[in-house]
Amino acid sequence: MDFSQYLVAGVPLLFVVLGLVQWVKGMGVTGNAVKVVSLVIGLLLGVGYQLSVAMPVGFGGWFGVAVFGLALGLVASGIYDVAKDVVK
Repeated sequence: MDFSQYLVAGVPLLFVVLGLVQWVKGMGVTGNAVKVVSLVIGLLLGVGYQLSVAMPVGFGGWFGVAVFGLALGLVASGIYDVAKDVVK
């Protein structure tokens, strides 16, 4: 799934999620809590984005919205893990 095509006001949505996760980390959140925060932020923004594009119809539509949000959160948390390992 290529998240670069999902832009909000010209900004890739994945960058917004990563930026918010960094902001939360600056507030003192550490460890596995950062992964959870990343997943939740990605889920909320992903679902919000999908709802702003079109209101889903039926179970299939809502399932697609949920999967998109989960994928965005998982990608963001995965990028966080990779960056953490590279810095070490």
